Amino acid sequence: MRQAALAVMLALLPAAAQAQVESNPNLGKAEGQCRPNEAGPAVIVTIVGLKDRKGNMRAELYPDNDKDFLEDDNILINAGKTFRRVEMPVPPAGAVQLCIRVPGPGQYTLSLLHDRDMNRKFGLSSDGVGFPNNPKLGLSKPKAAAVRFAAGPGLTDISIRLNYRRGLFSFGPLDRPAN
Repeated sequence: MRQAALAVMLALLPAAAQAQVESNPNLGKAEGQCRPNEAGPAVIVTIVGLKDRKGNMRAELYPDNDKDFLEDDNILINAGKTFRRVEMPVPPAGAVQLCIRVPGPGQYTLSLLHDRDMNRKFGLSSDGVGFPNNPKLGLSKPKAAAVRFAAGPGLTDISIRLNYRRGLFSFGPLDRPAN
C-alpha cells in the first residue's frame, strides 16, 4: 500500500528532477540564465515559503501545453521546443529571486525545485516544489492550464510558494516558512 501511494505521489514531480541526474545539467542553461541588466523578455521569480536556506533553487521553463509540461529536457531541446533552466544557490539571507529568460512574449509553464541536498534530483522527503499560480498539489502533476503564466516583452514578475511533503500523502506550503 505504501509503495503504491509513494509511486502515485512521484507522478506530481517534475520529470527532469524526479528520478535521475540529468546527463547534461547545462542543457537549456545558456538560454535560460539572465544576463547582467537583462531587459527582457525574462521572468523574475520571487520564491516564498522556503523550509530553510540550504541547497539550490532550480527553475525550468516549458511550453504551455500538457504534453510538453515537465517533459524530459533532452526531448524538448531535440524537438526544437522551449526549454530553459536556471540554477542558483539559496542565498543565506534576504529575498530569494531568480531570473529566467523566455524566448519571447507569450504563455509558458514553469516548475521550481528547492534541491536542499544539492543532489540534482527530487527528494520526496526533503525537497520542495512550486509552480506559478500556486495550485493546490494533489497526487498528480498539475495541468499546464493551472500553472500557465504570461510573459511580456520586458521583465515579468511572478511569485511562487514552495510546497513540501506534509504527512504521508500530501504536499503543501509550510505553516511557518523560513522566509
